[in-house]
Amino acid sequence: MKLVVLGSGSTVPHPRRTSAAFWLETSGGYLLLDCSATAPHRMASCGLDWPLLDAIWVSHFHMDHIGGLGPLLAGVKHAHQMQKREKPLSIYGPTGTKRLLSKWDEVNDFKLLKQPFPVNIVEIHELSPFEILPGIEATAMKTPHTEESHAIHIRDGEKTLVYSSDTGFDLLASALGSGVDLLILECTFFKVKPKDTHLVLSEAIYLIRKAKPKRAMLTHFYPEWDSVDFKQEIEKLSPMCEVMQAEDGLTLDI
Repeated sequence: MKLVVLGSGSTVPHPRRTSAAFWLETSGGYLLLDCSATAPHRMASCGLDWPLLDAIWVSHFHMDHIGGLGPLLAGVKHAHQMQKREKPLSIYGPTGTKRLLSKWDEVNDFKLLKQPFPVNIVEIHELSPFEILPGIEATAMKTPHTEESHAIHIRDGEKTLVYSSDTGFDLLASALGSGVDLLILECTFFKVKPKDTHLVLSEAIYLIRKAKPKRAMLTHFYPEWDSVDFKQEIEKLSPMCEVMQAEDGLTLDI
């Protein structure tokens, strides 16, 4: 698998960090993990084969995670690269994903799902394995963030990845990420969090130490992180594995 960080920030505008989105190349095709408002253009600016995108994972309905889904569908509908496409685009998400897209369509009769190619919307069930791409197994787990929010575990042969998306502190997150090749974990705040529905650094490292992944990546940073020496603070907490700081444009082989 190959991962490209499209957006490592939050909903707060930032000069170097855009909102949540990750491009994942697997043996079964191309997958987009969350689709922020900036994601469609970030795929293009990173030189990715966005016309070949096979599937999109929607973790929850906050705008910094799904704000680009409507614009993406509106854009590819008219893109010349997509006019002869035949293979479907699948959108996986929690209960309510179909209703969300339907409501967007109603605003101005956008016909977002009437594309030159089939669009499949699949609403997942917690802890029920599903094939997100051919030969790629996924399992979603509820997280303490919003009513519909889920983390996802992805298996491509012997390689595994977990993407928490937004989450409050929950030991089940470490169970989902146990021993994976890469654990992508949110770390919105540094030391003090105004909301229990996100993580601070000490909580994130605690979950990483419990999960014992081969590598971990922290993401979804608020601007307060700009003044933090990331490497120094990580070393203080002894995470027991490599912990990377997600940055827009970072490419990683898994």
